[in-house]
Amino acid sequence: MDYDPKSSETPLLSSKKTSKLQTLGNIIVTVVGTGVLGLPFAFRVAGWVAGSLGVAIVGISTYYCMLLLVKCRDKLAIEEPLAESRSYGDLGYRCFGTSGRYLTEVVLVVAQCAGSIAYLIFIGQNLDSVFQRNGLSITAYIFMLVPIEIGLSWIGSLSSLAPFSIFADVCNILAMGIVMKEDVRQAIEGGLPFGERTAITSNIGGLPFAAGMAVFCFEGFGMTLALENSMKDKSKFPKLLAQTFSGITLVYILFGLCGYMAFGEETKDIVTLNLPRNWSSLTVQVGLCLGLMFTFPIMLHPINEIMEGKLRIIHRNNNNDSTEPGKTTIYTSRAIVVVVLAVIASFVPEFGVFASFTGSTLCASLSFILPATFHLKLFGSSLRIWQIVLDFIVLISGIFFAVYGTYNTIVGVGA
Repeated sequence: MDYDPKSSETPLLSSKKTSKLQTLGNIIVTVVGTGVLGLPFAFRVAGWVAGSLGVAIVGISTYYCMLLLVKCRDKLAIEEPLAESRSYGDLGYRCFGTSGRYLTEVVLVVAQCAGSIAYLIFIGQNLDSVFQRNGLSITAYIFMLVPIEIGLSWIGSLSSLAPFSIFADVCNILAMGIVMKEDVRQAIEGGLPFGERTAITSNIGGLPFAAGMAVFCFEGFGMTLALENSMKDKSKFPKLLAQTFSGITLVYILFGLCGYMAFGEETKDIVTLNLPRNWSSLTVQVGLCLGLMFTFPIMLHPINEIMEGKLRIIHRNNNNDSTEPGKTTIYTSRAIVVVVLAVIASFVPEFGVFASFTGSTLCASLSFILPATFHLKLFGSSLRIWQIVLDFIVLISGIFFAVYGTYNTIVGVGA
């Protein structure tokens, strides 16, 4: 995600323009994350029919709202060509002034913190599964990561860590392949047990819980403008985005369906925990942990940028000069961020509950509420009736979903 109001560059996206194929790769790396391994659990909670429909609706809605952001930025570029809107925060500022920027960037940073915490929980649970006989708790594994992550956060060039993000995605794909292989094996032995699996849950509270997980799976919404801006031929971006989202959504549905069919009511909140303890499954789990361990600093990058920007302001105000804060101050602030996130992660009960909570609140705000609000604000009466109605449906649904989904997650419905 991009939080620097003066730059659209990220650790994975540079200012260099990308081809259609490169943009496709960037979209996949940005959108697909660890959340996909929680989809089978979401299907277990909601039912395979409700889960499939939910993922499809979330995918279509996310695509629509990403286009709204691009349209808002394009309109502002025409009206004020000298004032660039290259980040989500810029767009918030152009729509609602300083308060709009603060609100947008606070939600983005908190969402990034939540994603970082999810990484730690995911790694902790998988390491606990791999090394079951060591007698260590998940919390112990999380805190064992702290010194490593502090050291990695001190690396100056994050571009050197970017390949590990791709490595983590490769491990994601391998894990999905192993789950689907398990499902095919069961199908050959006894057929797919559709009749034995819940189609639509009778527990209404399980639906928003599962929907929150689905929203969490479509990561990287804050990268929309950076992705579009990085493409050589921007006119092809909407079509490419539609094709990519169609493929990702279809894979998500198939994977959630296959995972639930394979493991049924025994499906865990991270499906890799259901895999048999053989060398291929354990290798994928360890590979996922290594990949996420090295990409964790990339998740921290925007958080550190914001904090260090504030430290520079405080330093200049206190010293009345233009000098930068020392390396010791910067390194200390980054270490504190890692420790705080690890402490929070140690109190989170389950990956699935946390992912649903994050999707229901932060991701819903970023992906639905803010884009629809910006679009209505900028275009107003120039919109056709159906466009206004559609924006209000997205806005109201996003608010309702955030409130109701949060309530159900807190009270433990579907957990």
